[in-house]
Amino acid sequence: MAEVGFLRFSAREVAKRIGYSIGTIYNVFGTLDALLVAVNTRTFDLWIDHLSRHLDRASDDRIKAMVEGYFSFARENPNLWMAIYDHRLPHDMTMPEGDAVERGKLTRIVEHEIATALGQPENESTAALTRSLVAVVHGHCSFALTGTFDLLGETDPQARALARVRETLAAAAQK
Repeated sequence: MAEVGFLRFSAREVAKRIGYSIGTIYNVFGTLDALLVAVNTRTFDLWIDHLSRHLDRASDDRIKAMVEGYFSFARENPNLWMAIYDHRLPHDMTMPEGDAVERGKLTRIVEHEIATALGQPENESTAALTRSLVAVVHGHCSFALTGTFDLLGETDPQARALARVRETLAAAAQK
């Protein structure tokens, strides 16, 4: 996935590269979608480690470290990062609980940092704010990686994303 991206990814190529038959891949995972879920969950693990390292090195500006960590992971792993969002589960398939729990760790890290920055407990309000702020940063990052911000004349999307996060946190702190 890291090399070829979502559109060119195949179970057949995975089998070939690891020296197994395609049948073995399907015996282990069942479907291509299940294999993609496993690959994307592994990407979340890498992303969690990446973000955690950014936060460990952060001085006192942990919000900035999170935004930088989001952007740097996507820039360093564009095919893996985009595959998370390019893959859609079929309507008859639910995310396996273990994968959902593992993926949720990333959001919980962000929610903890947001609640701490606001001096508030983690609750439904901070969870909802976290989801919105992740969407803001994601949108800026996605536009940056796809070149859309270049077309719009934006030269520093990461700084703009951080500014929007800071504005939102300042407004939330005043409530």
